[in-house]
Amino acid sequence: MKYFVTGGAGFIGSNLCDLLLKKNHQVTIYDNFSTGKKKFIEKALASPNCNLVEADLLDINTLNQAISNHDIVVHLAANADVRFGSEDTRRDLEQNTIATSNLLDAMRINDIKKILFSSTGSIYGEARTIPTPENYEMPIQTSFYGASKLACEALIQAYCEAFGMQAWIFRFVSILGERYTHGHVYDFYKSLSKNKNTLKVLGDGEQKKSYLYVNDCIDYIYNSIQKSDEKINIFNLGTNEFVTVKQSIQIICDQMKVSPKIETMGGNKGWIGDNPFIWLDCNKIFKLCGKPKVSINKGVQKTVEWLDQNQWVFENDNYT
Repeated sequence: MKYFVTGGAGFIGSNLCDLLLKKNHQVTIYDNFSTGKKKFIEKALASPNCNLVEADLLDINTLNQAISNHDIVVHLAANADVRFGSEDTRRDLEQNTIATSNLLDAMRINDIKKILFSSTGSIYGEARTIPTPENYEMPIQTSFYGASKLACEALIQAYCEAFGMQAWIFRFVSILGERYTHGHVYDFYKSLSKNKNTLKVLGDGEQKKSYLYVNDCIDYIYNSIQKSDEKINIFNLGTNEFVTVKQSIQIICDQMKVSPKIETMGGNKGWIGDNPFIWLDCNKIFKLCGKPKVSINKGVQKTVEWLDQNQWVFENDNYT
C-alpha cells in the first residue's frame, strides 16, 4: 500500500512511518518542518520505499501533485499547542481546519478514498462523564485547538458522505515516548535540567491526565484499519489509568534523581483549555486491538530516558 503521511517528520508521524516501512509499505512524508525534525526521519529516508516532500498543506498546488497515486492518507500534521490558541486565534484555524480542508479536497481530486486522522480528547471539553466514551454528547468547547479539531472531524465526515470516502478518526490523550518534544514531561524535564532545586507548576498540580506510549499509539492506528471497516470509524486512544500532574512530576524526579521544591501557581487549570480531568473510555479500541503494553509510569520513564540521551532536541526548542 502507498501511504501519504502529513506531519511524517513529527513525533508520532516519524514513529508511524518507521512502522509502515517495516511492514513493507511505500511511504511519502509530507512535512513543512515548522516543528518536525529531519533527524527523526533519517532511518526512514534511507529506505527506497520512502520519499519526502517538504511543503505546507496550505500550498494547494504542491499538495495536489504530491498526493496523487496514493492509497491511504494519514493526517497527523497540525498545530498541537493548546496553550497559545487565544493569543493567535487564526493559528488553529489555518494549520488545523483549513489545512484539513485542503487535504480532503486534494483527496477528492485524486480519487483517494481512505483517511486516518489524529483528533484529540480535547474535543470533549470539560466532560461530565469520566471516563469519556466516543458517543458522549459534544459539550461546549474550551480551546481553539479542540474546536478546530472538532471542525476537522465534521469536514471529514461530510466528505465521506459526499464522495464515498472512508475515515478512521482517533481521539488521542497525550502521547509519550521516543521523539517526544512537546508537553508536560518535556517542559518539566527541561525546567529541572536548568534548576533541580525548584519546579514551578501551572495550576494546582492536581489536574488529572492520561498518557499513552507512542508505540501503543501507532499500533492502534495501524491495526484499527485492518480490523474496523465502517464508513466512519471513531476511536478514543488512551489507557485505562491516569495520573495527577504532581504524580507525573514525581516519576520524572525519581528518574532524574532530583528532589525539587514544587511551587504551584494555583487554580485548577494551567491555561485556557487545560481541562482539569482528561480520561477517555477506550474499551472500544481495547476490544478491537487489545490493551496498551506500556503503563503511564513506564511511558514517562522511557520518555525521560530518551530525553537524557537526545539533548540535541533542546537546541531548537519547538514541538512536534
